[in-house]
Amino acid sequence: MANDRITIRVEPELKQWFEQEAKRQDRSVGYVVTQSMQQAKRSSEARDRMIRDAMAEADKGVFVSQEAVHRWMDSWDTENEISLPQPDVYLKRA
Repeated sequence: MANDRITIRVEPELKQWFEQEAKRQDRSVGYVVTQSMQQAKRSSEARDRMIRDAMAEADKGVFVSQEAVHRWMDSWDTENEISLPQPDVYLKRA
């Protein structure tokens, strides 16, 4: 599969970092930049997926109250540590 070429402008410090990283990895600068871009793409896609999943979960209208979370957190590192709180707020959806 042929790759397309793009040209970008970067700050001198970033260019220098890519060059140093390429040397450290015994790879080309193009390889290091491409790997960085692919990782940025994967991170962005994962973040978007997590946001969509969280919004879908929130849309169910089932939550844990702030009070229950605070009781749980206040019990940390005590002899009476309580388990993870369960949902206690249920919003009706129209």
